Amino acid sequence: MAPRDPEEQKRKEAIKRADIRLLAQLGYKQEFQRAFKPLEVFGIAFSIIGLLPSISSVMYYSLPNGGGPAMVWGWLVASLLILCVGMSMGELASAAPTSGGLYFWAYSLSSPRWKRLMCWIVGYANTIGNVAAVASIDWGCAIQVMAAVTIATDGEFSPTNPQLFGTFAAVVVTHGIVCCLGTAVLARLQTVYIILNILLCMVVIVVLPITTPPEFRNTPQTALFEFTNFNGWPNGFAFICSFLAPLWTICSFDSSVHIAEEASNAAVSVPWGIVNAISVAGILGWAINMVLAFCMGPDLEGLWNSDQPMAVIFVNSFGKNATLAIWVVVVIVQYMMGSSMLLGTSRQVFAFSRDGALPLSRWIYRINSRTQTPINAAWWSVFFTVAMGLLAFIGDQAIDAAFALSVAALYVAYAIPIAARFLGENNFEPGPFYLGRFSAPCALISVLFMTVMSVVFMFPTSPDTTTEDMNYTVAVLFGVLFLSLVWYYFPVYGGVYWFKGPVKTVGNDHHDVELDFEPKLRNRVPVHVSTEPSASFFPGKATGY
Repeated sequence: MAPRDPEEQKRKEAIKRADIRLLAQLGYKQEFQRAFKPLEVFGIAFSIIGLLPSISSVMYYSLPNGGGPAMVWGWLVASLLILCVGMSMGELASAAPTSGGLYFWAYSLSSPRWKRLMCWIVGYANTIGNVAAVASIDWGCAIQVMAAVTIATDGEFSPTNPQLFGTFAAVVVTHGIVCCLGTAVLARLQTVYIILNILLCMVVIVVLPITTPPEFRNTPQTALFEFTNFNGWPNGFAFICSFLAPLWTICSFDSSVHIAEEASNAAVSVPWGIVNAISVAGILGWAINMVLAFCMGPDLEGLWNSDQPMAVIFVNSFGKNATLAIWVVVVIVQYMMGSSMLLGTSRQVFAFSRDGALPLSRWIYRINSRTQTPINAAWWSVFFTVAMGLLAFIGDQAIDAAFALSVAALYVAYAIPIAARFLGENNFEPGPFYLGRFSAPCALISVLFMTVMSVVFMFPTSPDTTTEDMNYTVAVLFGVLFLSLVWYYFPVYGGVYWFKGPVKTVGNDHHDVELDFEPKLRNRVPVHVSTEPSASFFPGKATGY
């Protein structure tokens, strides 16, 4: 084995020390292994996006709200606006790369009167949104497993709710087991996820147009400009409703933030991981939607009424056997999405419990001595994910409203710290990733876009709706936020009496922190612990980068 380059070793050691120093300046001691390389930081966000499985799950948004034009042009417009959100988040992640991320920034940037409350709201919105994202991804995985069985039986099999729930619960539990692995193993898995995601995308982009029979090929006029509207909203609003497809697909990219304390050169790799994941997903997703618009045939209403539109398109173009083979890969990629999403969720749960905000925080805030990962946080996330899946037995509208939290609640968590940076009383200093004069316009576009789309998410599918078909997202979202506020202001025991925001786990002398994480001195140098929030959350450029 060739000897390691001494200069490269020095560079890596310097980056490691800079990461530890920056985290200490934010108030936290280093508790994880920094095993995620920049490519793997990108990988966790990109694998959660999981382009092809996600697009197949959200065609119900685009097909009835414009068809081909919505899939092509709606995706293009929405992905550019989502990129603005990612860039605004990247600036905050570069300045303060910590697993708590969004709620940490909300506390740091909000005015003194509101910072604890904003921190509490964002922390719960982020936690609940992430749990809902795991549930929605894994429920989609269960549906796709059953779709494979349906394809294999020529449509004779139709899954029941208990069968779907059982498959869903099994998927979630196995993800919990995966998330108990060591940090280095979890990091290397992200590279595998990237490769499979891109290969699957290439199969569709390259092979589908070649194999599609002439009767299922659409003309450019039909694919790109023939607007179809099955739901009954005015065409302009229907086109905006089609944005829900890319919004649901290119979401949860805050997962890169939640592994910041496991990432090497976090102040650089985390923001670029977010921006690159959104950019690559936007480009590849646009190409996939373009191909689908040309290859899905003229009968859009028939596709819309099918159990799985993407599967129908594949069967029409590839045939049954080839579709089954491709669908297995689709299921595997969807499974990987859920694995990465639970990983990011467990880190958010760990960080929020570290600051004492969650029930059972003392139990959750534990690092396993063997794997150096927060196993208890992972199983806490598994429990509440499975519990959310039980809503399927109430009805489709209940489970759909819960899954909509995966975007609506996360947009609450995204928008507040981005807005607080410019509206709050703070001394924000940018990190290495900085937009300069474009920061404020980008933040304004991001917050306005998320606000408008959060409202759109709460509209019913059709203007002519019934009680059974109503969209209950607004009730679920505000119900959850209301309950979190009730607990915050609850007499005597509420968070307003004891929640202080981010809690320091190191002292003000950062030199001892650097030594504390030298292996030889781990048990010899004490770490000073304080219960007060950190006084300097945004050290900015004085980090050694």
